[in-house]
Amino acid sequence: MFSSNSPETGRDPWTEDASAPPGTGPVVETDERRSRGPRRLRRGGSARRPDDEPDADDEEDEEPPVEVRRQLSLAIGGFAALLGLGLVIAAQTSNPGYRLPFTLVVLTVQVLFLLAWTMVTRPPAMAVVLGVGALTAVTADVVAVRSAEARLAPLLYVAVGGVLAAVLGQLVRRVDRVRVTDSLRTTATIVFGVVAFATLIVLTRIPAGTQAIAVCLTAAGVALTVARLTDAVAAWPRLAPQVPRGAAGVVGGAMVGTLASALLGGYLVTPFTPTRAAIIGLVAAVVAVLADLAASYAEAGRLMAGEVPPVWAARHVQGPLGGFAMAAPAAYLMCRLVL
Repeated sequence: MFSSNSPETGRDPWTEDASAPPGTGPVVETDERRSRGPRRLRRGGSARRPDDEPDADDEEDEEPPVEVRRQLSLAIGGFAALLGLGLVIAAQTSNPGYRLPFTLVVLTVQVLFLLAWTMVTRPPAMAVVLGVGALTAVTADVVAVRSAEARLAPLLYVAVGGVLAAVLGQLVRRVDRVRVTDSLRTTATIVFGVVAFATLIVLTRIPAGTQAIAVCLTAAGVALTVARLTDAVAAWPRLAPQVPRGAAGVVGGAMVGTLASALLGGYLVTPFTPTRAAIIGLVAAVVAVLADLAASYAEAGRLMAGEVPPVWAARHVQGPLGGFAMAAPAAYLMCRLVL
């Protein structure tokens, strides 16, 4: 007899799926697997990390801007004003037969420039650079006073000879020899800056040269002073977070310096006019403030590298001294081209 039960009786309904392997039950998604979330790509996809992990780039904190020291900016501006006033007044004492007082003033500024820049930049064989720089300054002043013609070519030869002598002195010691290539620009800047001040002596030997000194150095001094005073009040907008200088001071200083030269040109004799004085004053002011700004950038780079000069005052007067050093040959060139 046949069983009365149907052959379908007792058969599990899920075994009807032919795709399911025999002996296995239904695939049940457990809570543990559900909590894992979607599978992440290992190659060619996003990095394997939880979705709630913060991005490393977003957590990078930017360094705060360097604080502007108002009293220091005021002091540097006052030094620039005194230096420019001293050079302008000393230039008025020069005459065709007696240039010794002005030459002594220029030599004093050259020594101050040499000490400040050498102690701040610290080139190899610093004693050699100081000695060669002092000798080059005296030679440049003598050449500027006693040369047959009032030209810049003799001063250029003196500057090139000073750089070669300083480099040869740095090659003597093996310790200094390694750094000669890296410090060549620094050594050349120091020597050429010292010689640049002798350009003022050459200017006193040409017609209208003394008046050109008054116009250009007044513009440079006013520009440097206004730029530093503006930084003390509002150093904005900041040119760089690590440099405590503002664009308003740089631009405003150049503009006020140009205005001062134009006003001074109205009181001078021919061939000066307010327009000509404004043109040569603009060049001197722009060159001075840019040189001062470059010194501030160089100082910020040294501080970020951990190189702090031992002399605190030297790195703060470096900028105005560099500004007047660049304004001196600019005054000579503009005097030859415009007047």
